[in-house]
Order: sequence, then structure tokens, then C-alpha cells
Amino acid sequence: MATIHDESFRDSIGTIDKDGKRAWIYPKKPSGPFYNKRKIVSYVLILFLFAAPFIKVNGNQFLLFNVIDRKFNILGFPFWPQDFYLVVISLIIGVVFVTLFTVSFGRIFCGWICPQTIFMEMVFRRIEYWIDGDRGAQVRLDKQPWNSEKIRKRLLKWFIFFVISFSIANVFLAYIIGSDVVIQMMKDGPADHMGRFVGLVIFTAAFYFIFTWFREQVCVIACPYGRLQGVLLDNKSIIVAYDHVRGEAENGRAKFKKGIDRAAEGIGDCIDCKQCVNVCPTGIDIRNGTQLECVNCTACIDECDHMMDSVGLPRGLIRYASESEISEGTKFKFSLRQKGYTAVLCILVTILVGLLFLRTDIEATVLRVAGQTYSHITVNNEENIRNVYTFKVVNKTMKDFDNVTFKLSSPEGGVITVVGKPIIKVIKEGYAEGTMFIDVPQFILESHRTKVKIEVYEGDRLIQTTSTNFLGPRTLD
Repeated sequence: MATIHDESFRDSIGTIDKDGKRAWIYPKKPSGPFYNKRKIVSYVLILFLFAAPFIKVNGNQFLLFNVIDRKFNILGFPFWPQDFYLVVISLIIGVVFVTLFTVSFGRIFCGWICPQTIFMEMVFRRIEYWIDGDRGAQVRLDKQPWNSEKIRKRLLKWFIFFVISFSIANVFLAYIIGSDVVIQMMKDGPADHMGRFVGLVIFTAAFYFIFTWFREQVCVIACPYGRLQGVLLDNKSIIVAYDHVRGEAENGRAKFKKGIDRAAEGIGDCIDCKQCVNVCPTGIDIRNGTQLECVNCTACIDECDHMMDSVGLPRGLIRYASESEISEGTKFKFSLRQKGYTAVLCILVTILVGLLFLRTDIEATVLRVAGQTYSHITVNNEENIRNVYTFKVVNKTMKDFDNVTFKLSSPEGGVITVVGKPIIKVIKEGYAEGTMFIDVPQFILESHRTKVKIEVYEGDRLIQTTSTNFLGPRTLD
């Protein structure tokens, strides 16, 4: 990388001034091919974000993360506490995928996919440009006294920001407690759902604070993902990069002047217009190299390409590239580290897919009653050993199971007796629990501890097989 003589920018961040106070950033309104593509991606993702909690698949909410009731729906598949291992594996896959993506393509997730960036740049800032104007107009409006124009624009902007924050909070709440509950709360009014309404107010206040005041500081200060760059990026990672070899040449950058042969003078192609700085939403100078604050939003690429076109120089002074490509001219290829992450990711995905195929609609748990030993009973002049168990049957689907029964498949000759009704009904997304006896003829038992297998049926359909321990006299050993 080119030598940077003044590295004072690394001692602070662009959102804080020398006195430690908030330095407000007024980015120029971006435009260009990358920005247009980001708009398409962003609005598709926003549409998905708002629609996902209200989409039902087989009666299940498409995405639900109900931590309170410990219930999760992912792509319409319900996950219960018994399926927590699947959630853990999914989270690990997500971490490995983001790690691989960052190692390969830098912080591109932040600029193109992150909800914080999408809402900030594609919703709130666009409203701000519409009401307050572009960079220069915003600076002037901020400095002018509180006259009727400023009050009108501020109140209009803050009101719209509040409405959008309230809408986002409702959708966010739908992901947590379920869209049906949120819709019912809207129908009944806040008074009948005061606890949930307080949560809605807190979420609204949080989003309003973030998008009205905290803004890009979420990416710079609060988000832990940005800190991973220093660990994950290397000189082969594709990032939004300034071509310092071409931009600085031998004698550095210089303002554009007609009639000057920049190559003959040893002057780089960077015309020092600072438009890449003015358009940056986090207030950095991309020409200083990779920085924590950069979210790879590509606004500087579009702006630099526009300036290069205006002065007749080639595009690509700022582009997606690796440090190796800029300094050495080497093309991107998978490194050993990237291959390792890819292999781990493939293994984890294979395990998850296998576990999903093995997952059942009903999960039955049978446990011996703690502190209870076996008992002797006589049935048809035959000595039997009896153990007492508790059972719990969880229905993970959106349909009722009206005819659930148990059958002892091993050892043969044993009998299961459910206390109360022998046929169990399990309502949708609910569970049933109770007590059962397992009786096994003593002559069948070969040890004081025997593994018994229990089949769970819905009518004539076998839906699960589980196992537990059966205790008998130690004299059998």
C-alpha cells in the first residue's frame, strides 16, 4: 500500500470531533450503477422483511423467533426447545458463512444486506434528501436559526421518521411474539395488551433513536462485526479499495488541469476532488486504505467513476479489488484458509440437512419416575416386573393428533398401560403428558437394567421410536 505520512485519522473516528463531541455527517446523495443495484436489492429485502412474519407455511409463520415461549419457525419449519440443537447448528452455519464471506469479500454484507444500512441509506436518508436537500442544503439548514422553514422541515422529517420507526417496531414484534398476536393487539387496542404495548413503545423509541440520531455510529461503534475485519481480512480479500498505485503514481495526487500530461509528470490519476469523502456515509477517506468504518457501500466507487468520466480518465480508480491485485496484479483465487472454511461449512450444512430429514412431527419423551424402584405384580400366574414412567408428547405441527398410542417393541412380551385414557390427544403446537406403567415378565429380563424400546403411533402410523431404561432385581445379573 502507498505510504500514508499522516495517519492521525486512525486515532479517532469520523463521527467524533477533537473535543470528543458528535461530528454530524452530511453525505452527498449517491448515484450511479452500484447505487441503483443496491436500491433494487434493498427494496426486495425490505419487502421480504415486512412480509416474512405474515407469510404462513402449513399454518406456521414463515419466520418466528419467540424467545419468550421458546418457539422458533425458520422457513415455515417449527422448532421447539427439544430441537434447540438444530437452532445451534443453524447459528454456527451462519457464523461460518459470514466468516467465509468476510474473508473472501470483506464487509460487503454491511453495505448490501444489513438491515441497519438498508433502512438508514435507502429509507431514512432518502427521506432526508427529499425534505432537507442534498449535502450543501443540509449543512446550511443545520446552521441557520430556528425559523419557520427549519421548524417545518424538522417536524415533518421527525414525524415521518417516527411513523416508519413505529412500523418497523410492529414488524420486529411480529417476529418475536407472532404476527397473529400483533394483529390481535391492533384489533383489541393497547389497553387489553398493555405489556406488549410497552414493548412496542420501547422498540419504537429504540429504532427512532438509532435512525434519527445514532445512525452510522451503529456500524462504527456498536456493531461487533466491524471489529472482525482486523482478524479476518488479508491482502487477498476483495474489498472496496482505492488503487493507490494508479492514483498516486510517483509524485502523488494533484488537482486536474487541462493540457497537463499527468503520466509524463508522474502524477497519479486521483484529482483530489474529495467527492469520495463527501459521499461516504461514515465520513472516511477511502484513499487512506482499509478502515474500520468502511461498510463497503460502493458510494465512493460510483462517485469516483463519475469524476473520472468527467475528466476523461479511465474508471476503476476505486473498485472492488484485493490489495494483492492492486500492488502485485494477482487475480483473486481461493486461499487455503477460504477452502478450510468452505469445507467446514459444507460439513455443517450436510449435518443440518440430515438432522432435518430425521426430525419428527411429534417428539415423545419417556422417563422413569425419580426415586421409584420396581415392583412385583402377578398377571395370569406369571411374575412380572413393573416400572413407573412419566411421558411427554410434543406436537410440533399445526394440526391436532387425536389418536396417539404407545407400544412396547422390545423386549417382546412387555405391556404398556397408560394411566387414565389409553388414547392420547395432542393439540396443534401443544403437548400432552401423563404417567404410564411398563410391565415385563421377569423371565424375559437378563439383567437388572434393560433397555426398552417404545413405539409411538398416530392411529396405525408409526411416528417415532424412543427408548428408556427398565429396572429389575439385581439377582438377574
